[in-house]
Amino acid sequence: MILKIINSLFILTAVFMGIKQGTAMWMGKPEIITMFGKWSFSKTALMINGAITIIAAVLILFPKTFLWGNFLMAAGILLIICFQLQDRDFKGAMIEIPFLLLNLLIIYFQHPLKQ
Repeated sequence: MILKIINSLFILTAVFMGIKQGTAMWMGKPEIITMFGKWSFSKTALMINGAITIIAAVLILFPKTFLWGNFLMAAGILLIICFQLQDRDFKGAMIEIPFLLLNLLIIYFQHPLKQ
């Protein structure tokens, strides 16, 4: 029971962070444009990435789409880590690793409402 509560808090944290980062990408916040601009992301590509991040965050909430949402979210985080490692920005890559591990931990514990 306690594990389900903790996992629910992890899920809510991941959903909040996904929606927050997705809307930042969708709205084109200057710091996000700067970060993705060095990887040659256009404004349209950034909006698409933001929309996918928001959709992934919402998919995590439902038991039937839980796994797909987590995989999409983890893939987006892994994409950012790979770009940062390509630029030799090890500090930036290390900052993203806890968010990737959060999604993998959520997948391991499964959705709390799954029967």
